Amino acid sequence: MPTPDFILRLRSRIGHEPLHLPGVTAVILRDVPMGAAVWEVPSVLLTRRADTGTWAPVAGISEPGEDIGETAVREVLEEVGLEARVEALLGSGKTDPVTYPNGDQCTFIDTALRLSVPDGAEPVVSDDENLDAAWFSVAKLPPSVHARHRMIIADAVAQMKHPQGFRPRVGFVKRSR
Repeated sequence: MPTPDFILRLRSRIGHEPLHLPGVTAVILRDVPMGAAVWEVPSVLLTRRADTGTWAPVAGISEPGEDIGETAVREVLEEVGLEARVEALLGSGKTDPVTYPNGDQCTFIDTALRLSVPDGAEPVVSDDENLDAAWFSVAKLPPSVHARHRMIIADAVAQMKHPQGFRPRVGFVKRSR
């Protein structure tokens, strides 16, 4: 999906000045099947981004008035053609600042959610933001997966395996003391 219309309208007024935008990261896990070997681990659905070539969970910008859960479900449908359901809050925090090739600057206040899709569901790239989509073992993620996304994926597995003891993360950036 191209840049949302509301952002284009904002940019027509403020140019390339920094924007602080609400975003979502949708971590979709597939648990190991019943009876699987004890060493098997869940799989995560990742997309290979057209702009950078890196692998990442589905992510997107909330439209004005849209609930963050609605954003996650919409983005999964738009990007990989799957019907998804929000399962859990993983955390919220700001991303590093981004400067796009056209000079636009922004920082996202990102909410990470764990989502599920029907058993056996296979992704189909359904937009021009991504080149590919595939399931990866959480123990063998592609090298291009950003450290923040690795942390969120680990949080998603922890939340899925031990929901009672899981506490959503507040802040994705480590601060030095």
